[in-house]
Amino acid sequence: MHQLYLSLGSNLGDRQHTLLQALQLIDERVGSVYRVSSFIETEPWGFESDHPFLNAVCLVHTMMSPELCLEETQQIERELGRTAKSIDGHYHDRTIDIDLLMYDDLTIDTPDLQLPHPRMMERDFVLVPLREIGGTTS
Repeated sequence: MHQLYLSLGSNLGDRQHTLLQALQLIDERVGSVYRVSSFIETEPWGFESDHPFLNAVCLVHTMMSPELCLEETQQIERELGRTAKSIDGHYHDRTIDIDLLMYDDLTIDTPDLQLPHPRMMERDFVLVPLREIGGTTS
C-alpha cells in the first residue's frame, strides 16, 4: 500500500460541496482516503481573482502507480467541471484543482509528473493543511 498526499482547491461554485465530491470520488477510484485536513479559505495564489479558494489536503492509501493516480485525478477534475489546466504558470479560477504532492518517498521528474510537487513548499495553502494531518517535515 502506498501513501499519496493530494492537495485540493476550489474557488468557483459551491466550493465545499465540490471538495466533498472530489474526496468521495478519490476514495472510490484512487484509494482509501485515510486522513483529510480542515478546509481553509485562502486568497488565490499566482493570479488575481475576487473568488477565494477553499483548500484541503488528504492522505490516500493506494495500490495505483503515481501515473495512474494522476490520470484518475485529472479525470475527476474534468467530471467536476474543470475545463482547462494551468499552463506555464498561468493560473485561473477553477471549480476544482487536485495536485499530487507526495507519493511515498518517491522522486519523479517527467514532463507530465513531478514528485514531490515542485512548488509545494512555497504554498501555505498546502503546507498548513499538510502539517495538520502529519504529512510534512518541520
